[in-house]
Amino acid sequence: MKKYMRIKGSKWFPTMAVAALLIGAAGCTKNFEDLNTNPGGVTDEEANADYTLIRSFLAQAQRNVIYEATGNYQLANNLASDAYAGYLAIEAQFEGNSNNLTYRIVPVWTDAVWDNHYILNMSPLERVSQSTRSNESLQDIFAFSKLLRVASMHRVSDKLGPIIYTQYNKPNETGGVAYDAQPELFNAYFADLDTAMNIFKELKQEDTPVSTAMSLSDIGYTGDNYTHLLKVTNTLRLRLAMRLSKVDPELARTQGEKALDPANGGLLEDVADNWSVALSGDHPLTTITDSWSDTRMAAELESHLVGYDDPRLPKLFRPATDPVVAGQYKGIRGGIQIDEKSRYDNYSKMQPLSKRMQLMVASEAWFLKAEAALRGWANAGDAKTNYETGIAKSFEMYGVSGELTAYLNDDTKTPAAYVDPKAIEPGENDVPEGSPYLSTVTIKWDEAASNDEKLERIITQKWLAIFPDGDEAWAEQRRTGYPIQFPVVLNYSNGQIDTEIGIRRMKYSQREYNSNSAAVNAAVDLLGGPDNGGTRLWWDVEDKSF
Repeated sequence: MKKYMRIKGSKWFPTMAVAALLIGAAGCTKNFEDLNTNPGGVTDEEANADYTLIRSFLAQAQRNVIYEATGNYQLANNLASDAYAGYLAIEAQFEGNSNNLTYRIVPVWTDAVWDNHYILNMSPLERVSQSTRSNESLQDIFAFSKLLRVASMHRVSDKLGPIIYTQYNKPNETGGVAYDAQPELFNAYFADLDTAMNIFKELKQEDTPVSTAMSLSDIGYTGDNYTHLLKVTNTLRLRLAMRLSKVDPELARTQGEKALDPANGGLLEDVADNWSVALSGDHPLTTITDSWSDTRMAAELESHLVGYDDPRLPKLFRPATDPVVAGQYKGIRGGIQIDEKSRYDNYSKMQPLSKRMQLMVASEAWFLKAEAALRGWANAGDAKTNYETGIAKSFEMYGVSGELTAYLNDDTKTPAAYVDPKAIEPGENDVPEGSPYLSTVTIKWDEAASNDEKLERIITQKWLAIFPDGDEAWAEQRRTGYPIQFPVVLNYSNGQIDTEIGIRRMKYSQREYNSNSAAVNAAVDLLGGPDNGGTRLWWDVEDKSF
């Protein structure tokens, strides 16, 4: 019998039952083994027939780098990173208004961060990797599996900390599976990206035709797959290198300069290079916005887009229809008192998204290069040029390039004060002019500014450009402190999460405590603090100065 889970106020949706069905034909086992063991290999005969199994596994993995299923996405992203990034907020009083946004972490919500990534990503990618490792004709598929493994699992670690990665499918003497500390994780990520980069480079240099399996399996790109996937590999390496800029600057520089070395294939550069994958149905955010009516624009995004008079605003959101704010673009502040869904239900909705999942855009690469230039990394180019090009690529993506010049030269507009005219207690949700939570950063590049101010410009514009990738936006906000966030009004964490500092991570899955307890408890020791939302990750250092 199918089991269903329900967020109060939303639609019913299948969870683990659906996930299990996706790999059921591949010999899926139950509970602990689903997440931590490989259910079996793909035979050479299966791998070399019509590639049906490989194609299925890789399509599943690509569509779940960020969850395709609406229920999984809502739990793991919309009610977590999308909100913590200041992108989107909920208008319902889920769990009696005592939930992730008010810092009482709901276990069943956070379990989705861990559980389904192992079922939908690690398990199929392990099978593909094992079956193609020694297959000369499928080396591009082997490289692709390594790339996808990093692209998917770094998002899990960015939310939790230590995770199972190098020891996946390798039970120890106690029958458990050990976690990797984050320093070891990053070394493993870079090693997997080396494998992918070297294979794609060699195949491209030797003008080796893309294998039939690759052309059928890559649901992101068509034609010239190796060129595009090399750019993805290098841009992902640069993203992860920058994550270490404060905690291990030497390794960050080494890996960043490897990504920036043009001999390695380059970065995402043009809008045509954007990495997105075809979904099998509607984008989950479209469903959550329109069909479920569970998410709206966040106050921070309103403040920046309205304050900057940003021409991308109507491309991203629809004006509010509530009579009190009709015609305005109005967002909801996170972590506030909500008595009933109708109070905020008619604030600004997202525009419907295409049936593709955005994984990485060219503008992100340009902003990464801008920061790399500030840090003096080789082959990074000029910070100002990279910064302005990042904005230009985002404007091109949304079809507003005609307004680029005026935007780039605006040195007066700043994020706007936020007023919530429908707050239960008048004024309690407002962020007025002069508030320390309201940024004063302008758009135009200022060569005379401090590196801290330059970094704030870069990260703020990157935050706007990579929407709606809440995972990456939240990670970068924790790393840099930008963009400046509005603190929650209600904090139900019982002192575990500081209101001013904000939430730093999610909690480990209860399923792991039930089935892999020794390992997850050792992982908490590696984390260096309690398993709660107030503990910083390794790369999230307290000093945010440049």
